[in-house]
Amino acid sequence: MSVYWVGDIQGCDAPLGQLLDQIDFSASRDRLYVLGDLVNRGPDSLAVLRRLQRLGSSIQCVLGNHDLHLLAIAAGARPPSQTDTLDDILQADDRDHLLHWLRHQSIAIFQEDVLMVHAGVLPQWSLAETLALARELESILQNHDADEFFLHMYGNEPAQWHPQLQGIARWRCALNAFTRLRFCSPTGAMEFNTKESSAKAPAGYMPWFEVPHRQTNHITIAFGHWSTLGAVARNDIWALDTGCVWGGCLTAFQRNQPTDTPHRIEIKCPSYQTPF
Repeated sequence: MSVYWVGDIQGCDAPLGQLLDQIDFSASRDRLYVLGDLVNRGPDSLAVLRRLQRLGSSIQCVLGNHDLHLLAIAAGARPPSQTDTLDDILQADDRDHLLHWLRHQSIAIFQEDVLMVHAGVLPQWSLAETLALARELESILQNHDADEFFLHMYGNEPAQWHPQLQGIARWRCALNAFTRLRFCSPTGAMEFNTKESSAKAPAGYMPWFEVPHRQTNHITIAFGHWSTLGAVARNDIWALDTGCVWGGCLTAFQRNQPTDTPHRIEIKCPSYQTPF
């Protein structure tokens, strides 16, 4: 059995199919973890969701900001963007089935001795706190109040986490960390405007994984979201968004044993979008 982690797919079904063929992925033998942003910007988000859903229990996904954007549009809580490529899902006969499946994916996963999120983990969160917050958010997304949550999900405030936060402020702050975080201050205050590489941190901020005394620095955290960061495989972080939709690669890491160094697999992709 092999275990694979793959970065942001963003509706690029053909590269995903090539990757699965190249690794000879078997749903009865192997496991695949997808690190969010399954959909949007690429040409075939519908095919991506259908392909992943067919793989059944052999895969687990975390939700990214584009996946939540799709759910918010479907709930009538968010207008589409001009750069969205989600109409194929929204008009599909199996739309409701696929959206139900998507809403029941995770915000964070801890399996194979790896913590998986789409974007990041705030430095003051322990592993237990991270997973507890993820379960809170998953419960909201999966119940009948989710549509109301989508109406209030967007915004940059509060940018600083406090355990005393309640209600929508608490959930928005946590969800922003899980799905949008790149840079934060040493105290964990988040900055959302900068999308450049880790070397271009704005004054007073640093990559979230470089904050001294981060509570999860003893755990390997796998994430996507940050295409300008590129692929990184360190003991404490695996970064797997390599800009598939921008003409980069769809990148996967493979590991056969928990102690193995991950093996990197890349599928070169055509450019479906103009980089930001």
